[in-house]
Amino acid sequence: MKKRNIIAIIPARGGSKSIPLKNIYPILGKPLIAYTIEAAKKSKLITRVIVSTDHEKIASISKKFGAEVPFRRPAELSGDKVTDLPVFQHAISWLEKEENYRPDIIVHLWATSPLKRPADLDQAIQLLIDNPGADSVLSVIDAPETPFKMWRSDKSKYLKPILEKDYKNFYRTHPEPFSLPRQVLPKVLMQTGYICVAPYKTIMKKNSMRGKKILPFHYDNAIFTEMDSFRDLYYTESLMKDFLKKSR
Repeated sequence: MKKRNIIAIIPARGGSKSIPLKNIYPILGKPLIAYTIEAAKKSKLITRVIVSTDHEKIASISKKFGAEVPFRRPAELSGDKVTDLPVFQHAISWLEKEENYRPDIIVHLWATSPLKRPADLDQAIQLLIDNPGADSVLSVIDAPETPFKMWRSDKSKYLKPILEKDYKNFYRTHPEPFSLPRQVLPKVLMQTGYICVAPYKTIMKKNSMRGKKILPFHYDNAIFTEMDSFRDLYYTESLMKDFLKKSR
């Protein structure tokens, strides 16, 4: 059987505003991005690890920890409003044109979720391989806050339940779910920045990072952390200390 080209791409632009150069911010003595690179390098299925960045220092540090940085991301793809799709299409197109290399499977890894278990990465990839009809596999956890207690505001001056249209039958029997204990409410999942896995055709042919047939990849809620602001920093460091202590 032909060996699959399975590439991990870690997007890491230099212009983060919440924390300057967030992707290389030091956490427990190492740059933030190093933890994701190391986890990807320990995967048994990932065959290449690439960082897409526009910043020289991020590129240098990424190389130091074993990632490839074969190109610089263009400035027009490095703004804070740029979505993931053009960033990944640029990386894949560059590899096809400059190296004649086409990945079979693309693994999207976020540097801002540093707690990653290599075995989890392999399980998510294998889930896609075992389900060839799927467009992608996306990491999810149980939503820490239930949207049944959230509201939307439209043209009316009054609040309206955010999920009323999607759960009509539930609302018929439970007209005020916002007053119920969360144990009674339907289970809702939240996507995370742990991992997303997609075949080449989803990103390059269907022009989507996820597609429509998305398989959930459930992992341990206890290691969920995403460092997007200084407020997250202390929690992330505390969680990582505990995680690293247990993994020794």
